[in-house]
Amino acid sequence: MSDTEEDNEISFPVKFLGRVEVVRSDGLEILSEAAQSLKTPDQFSSEKAARKSKVHLFLSLSGIDILENKTKFLLYSCPLSTISFCAVLPSSPKVFGFLARHPAADTNHCYLFQSQAFSHVLVSVIGDAFRASKKEESIRGGRDLIVEALRHKNKVLQRENEELKRRLAGQSN
Repeated sequence: MSDTEEDNEISFPVKFLGRVEVVRSDGLEILSEAAQSLKTPDQFSSEKAARKSKVHLFLSLSGIDILENKTKFLLYSCPLSTISFCAVLPSSPKVFGFLARHPAADTNHCYLFQSQAFSHVLVSVIGDAFRASKKEESIRGGRDLIVEALRHKNKVLQRENEELKRRLAGQSN
């Protein structure tokens, strides 16, 4: 586990089991079905063929990046806003995964990983990052509302000021 100060990013080395398209974006049942699907070989699925490779999960408040261990090639990037569920598989305590909506397409995917000792910790950390991201979004959203309200008030005062200037100019003539 390493921590980089620039982005408050945390890196975890894990084994990537694969990514599976799923019908829904929530629930332990979907996670279990995806794990079962990965156990079934499929010669037409490149995502299943690339499974069980070592990767690094980079977790930050903006999202989760999955990088191939040796080449550092970015396999997947999932903004935290697209992640809807994360859990450890009850039938395999070393296996965990998360469900995410594809940011550009109307599809959902399950990303599955294996960690010898840290599955529960990783799920907890991802959950904490998700909650922190939501909190940051709401704070940012609140600030945006305040800024918008101040802009509106400024426009009203500018109009009032222009009207007063016109009245004053009319009285002096």
